[in-house]
Amino acid sequence: MKVTLDPGAILPTRAHASDAGLDLYALAAVTIPARGHATVDTGVHVAIPEGYVGMLKSKSGLNVKKNILGEGVIDAGYTGPIVVKLYNQGDEDVTIEAGMKLIQLVILPILTPELELVDSLEDTERGQGGFGSTGA
Repeated sequence: MKVTLDPGAILPTRAHASDAGLDLYALAAVTIPARGHATVDTGVHVAIPEGYVGMLKSKSGLNVKKNILGEGVIDAGYTGPIVVKLYNQGDEDVTIEAGMKLIQLVILPILTPELELVDSLEDTERGQGGFGSTGA
């Protein structure tokens, strides 16, 4: 996958060769207020191939240790910088330092079926059973 970097940006890395996610790093320091959110630029631009999507997934360490969550979708064709919106679920401000790992980029194949408007859907065992419909 082709990648370009803004000045000061860090090339995404995998901690282990078999890891699904590529770690993305903060381009500059940002403080995420308690119970608030902030956007963080990575300075990374990627060319995701057609038929794939980039999923941004929280780093487990930031989630568990600092209560920071984030997610996003990067479609094929988007080549702008990857900018991440992070949410601080904790009661203390958290500062993300420049060069700090902040989120993972996971590349997945996708299906893009054509939509067909119909009058009704086929009956299924689950039907319209939603939240809690299985008893849990």
